[in-house]
Amino acid sequence: MRKTFQLQVEGKHPDRLLEAIKHEIRKYIKRERRRELPEGADFWDFDCKFGTAEESAEVVHLSAITGLIDGVVKDGGRQFYVEVVAKPGKRKPRPAGEAAPGSLETEED
Repeated sequence: MRKTFQLQVEGKHPDRLLEAIKHEIRKYIKRERRRELPEGADFWDFDCKFGTAEESAEVVHLSAITGLIDGVVKDGGRQFYVEVVAKPGKRKPRPAGEAAPGSLETEED
């Protein structure tokens, strides 16, 4: 998905338009994640860019997009550009001795 979204459209309430835009982005991500993975891939990864225009778009993490959209709206922006491109990803094994995130390590006395 490579698209420039307008935040002020005549005849549409800005809040409803914002929610529709976020819904469209989430729907695209869900649709891409449902696609069949190619051989050797573990998950769908996403390359993302965000900016007020296509020329000024910078690489961002997928989880940051919603916050960036809210920032543009808060600053009174009229449009923004989002690029979300799916690519197959391969998980890297954790090195031996490294704890999994969220796991509790206990010391034995």
